[in-house]
Amino acid sequence: MINAETSSLRIASLEADVGSRVKKGQLLATLASETVLAEERKQQAVVAQAVASLEQANSNDRRARIVGQGGALSEQQREEYRIKVATAKADLAGARAELQTTRIRLKQTRIVAVDDGIISTRTALLGKVLAAGDELFRMVRDGRIEWQAELDARQLAQVQPGQVARLTLPSGQRLEGQVRLVSPTLSTKTSRALVYVALPTDSGAQAGMYASGQIELPPREALTVPDTAVILRDGRPYVFTLGEDMRVVQRPVEVGRRLEQSVEILSGLNEPARIVRAGGAFLNDGTSVTLVQAQVAQP
Repeated sequence: MINAETSSLRIASLEADVGSRVKKGQLLATLASETVLAEERKQQAVVAQAVASLEQANSNDRRARIVGQGGALSEQQREEYRIKVATAKADLAGARAELQTTRIRLKQTRIVAVDDGIISTRTALLGKVLAAGDELFRMVRDGRIEWQAELDARQLAQVQPGQVARLTLPSGQRLEGQVRLVSPTLSTKTSRALVYVALPTDSGAQAGMYASGQIELPPREALTVPDTAVILRDGRPYVFTLGEDMRVVQRPVEVGRRLEQSVEILSGLNEPARIVRAGGAFLNDGTSVTLVQAQVAQP
């Protein structure tokens, strides 16, 4: 956001509009500066007056020291002259500070770009009298766009900065980005957190656009079974294993990631084990089965 830093001034000219590509320090708008220039000249006169007052106080102090050496002035009178010098120095410092403040305000009549980028919105209107903090422009810094992905608490715990993210835009275009930042808190309303993914410059993504995607987790070894081997009963996943007595045992398991037709087993199944690959929904715990060799189809 590019805001007005000063108030009660009118927008005199606009030098940029929506879509303009600008460089850092480039002029975007100017404010009417006649009033501020008059204040500057007034403060310059105040500074000159303060300088003259200090010179007079110094001159009086020097004469007082000379006269005081002969005993014509009391110590109290000499102290008053020294105090007048200190007061004149303070007045001069205050006048110079006021002049500096006015010059800063004069500089603020030139609205410039804070960085390279593209102007995305313009709320500045020619002739409008501004208040301090009024928004004038918004810009996309360096043309950079990022994807704000919403994740739940379980997903958030697995994401780290630097991971690769792949997303699909509404147009069907596919992009690859990198996780820049992971939010440290979750929303109290949605129980979700934001993950900020930096996208390539000029990627085709636009601010306000919705997109969906995936974040790649770091690879790790996993114990997997075919997804047809996992059955759900009473809302819990189970896998049937075959014992030496040719009876099946129903084992509750905890499942993790899925990839194509494989499911990760986090706990409940030891390796190696013989499992029922398919048809487990028709079995019960302790059912006796017969092992049948698969037949190869003849051409």
